[in-house]
Amino acid sequence: MTHMMLRGGCAALALIAATPALAQTPSADDLAALVKAQAAEIAALKARLDKIEGQQAAVQATTPHAASQTAPQMAQQDAAQPLVITPFAPQIVPPGPADLDVAQARAVAANPAGVTTEWGAGLPVFRSADGVFTYKPRGRILVDVSSTMGSKYGGRNTTTTGMRALRLGLEGGVGPHFFYQFESDFSENEVDIVTAFLGYRNKISSKVDYDVRAGHLFNDRAFEGSTGSDSTPFLERGVVSTAIIPQRGFYGIGIMGRMFGPNWHASLSVTGDRVDGEQATNDSRTFSGRAHWNPIRTDRSLLHVGGWFFDEALSSAATTLTRSTVIGGRFNGAVRVTTGELLGGRSTTGYGAELGGYVGGLWVMGEAGRRIARLDGGRPSFESKAWSLSSGLFLTGELPPYNPRLGSFGQPNVLDPVLDGGLGAIELTARYENLDYTDLVLGGDGWAATLGVNWYLNSFTRIQLNGIQWHTNNRAGTYTGGDDGQTVSARVGVTF
Repeated sequence: MTHMMLRGGCAALALIAATPALAQTPSADDLAALVKAQAAEIAALKARLDKIEGQQAAVQATTPHAASQTAPQMAQQDAAQPLVITPFAPQIVPPGPADLDVAQARAVAANPAGVTTEWGAGLPVFRSADGVFTYKPRGRILVDVSSTMGSKYGGRNTTTTGMRALRLGLEGGVGPHFFYQFESDFSENEVDIVTAFLGYRNKISSKVDYDVRAGHLFNDRAFEGSTGSDSTPFLERGVVSTAIIPQRGFYGIGIMGRMFGPNWHASLSVTGDRVDGEQATNDSRTFSGRAHWNPIRTDRSLLHVGGWFFDEALSSAATTLTRSTVIGGRFNGAVRVTTGELLGGRSTTGYGAELGGYVGGLWVMGEAGRRIARLDGGRPSFESKAWSLSSGLFLTGELPPYNPRLGSFGQPNVLDPVLDGGLGAIELTARYENLDYTDLVLGGDGWAATLGVNWYLNSFTRIQLNGIQWHTNNRAGTYTGGDDGQTVSARVGVTF
């Protein structure tokens, strides 16, 4: 219709302009020149209109309800509203500048509207006037309290408090391809650098894109192990993530490449040790990878299949493989399953599998992992084994906050936030986990069963409560033999 209006207007103007000339009986050459000039004007106007509509189409791909708006309405709103980036799934909050895919980043760069500031999940996102530079502060505050009872050892029956995370950082992008993120944690009353990287992203085809990150990187390993501490459905990750792990832990300095398809992702990384001041010896070297696939995905259901591995060559300064894994919550260090003292480690290999999914508000996830440690001097290797089965149910209509791009959980998109006078989102959770170090002469074993409830006041504020029935059977350390008890833990968390 817009094209017809432009053509009609141009024709009318041409008729008015041509009237005096017609009265003087113009020649054929004059008429030909007039028609040629009118055609050039119409072509120029059409080219300008096509350009405007092309820009609006890019905005429409990332702006809710844009499909139902007319071009004039969108033009008016573009001047008054910042660009809104939709998430990779409607049940999670929109991604930050460092988590966009290249198509979303291009849409931001193609929609300059002056310097903009928009408020998302907790803190603002700043964009430059030309759309090239994007910046967002980020952080999380997780405050926990934990009380244990029922153990036959008085030293285990304690009540403690702690900061699970106290992070401040930033993330941003430069154009559609380059991005960065940096965070420090202060939870142990010390400055600890966690995520810190630079990255590049691009597309391979219309359906496949990739990114490459270099710096201090968070593991892509196991379902809960790849989920951030501010997004786990329980107060602490399960034993598959905390026990079947490289010796360096969750972070290492190196490079990671990730590839994303319509219903899958895969990653490979090579890293050294985490950030430290030790440069007198070689770093350990860890090569790791993970992939997930969603063979079934509808608006209300999904199936998740995943697998991962790591292989590490240990530094001469990291040969102690003694491990003591918490199983009754993070803030009771006495409730652990221990390996006993183990020295002379040479290398380790770990691998695991993930299977789960959701239907409506109900989700289920099973994980299993195994770690093989090889010792120097030709001594026999030993194995660590762990598995878990967890589930949750949203009572308030939300879908589980599953991120299909990464195959992990994110922050939920709460339908009826408390700050808007609503109820928020309520989730019931349950998990059983089992850990086995008994392949070692002094190794122990244990299990824990957890029931929990999560109340999400909005998409970035939550209150969590976990009740844990645990059992340990250690053959070394302070608390040996079979022991049972109960731990009740609670958390208030804010992520921005």
